[in-house]
Amino acid sequence: MNQSDQQAGDHLYCVVTGRVQGVGFRAFVANEARRLMLRGWVRNGEDGCTVEIVVEGETEAVRRFLSLVRQGPPAAVVKRLHVAPLIGHADSTDFTVRP
Repeated sequence: MNQSDQQAGDHLYCVVTGRVQGVGFRAFVANEARRLMLRGWVRNGEDGCTVEIVVEGETEAVRRFLSLVRQGPPAAVVKRLHVAPLIGHADSTDFTVRP
């Protein structure tokens, strides 16, 4: 079990590092989150090589989501997925892509 699995839960903040900007990563994340009926958001990090994600939902759906995020879409290269418990809530009833 890796760090991401150990911290998986209902409310998470994630930072994905690698080739994850300009490759359809945010759309991929949003589509998978919506398919799994999760709430939250995804946005590009300001550094040009990270994507931030806030995700909420049932534990098993969140774990499946994290597995998909680790793979990413075909053009992406995920080098690291940092996962931390989220304090509070995503403040969303669906899953959105933020600028």
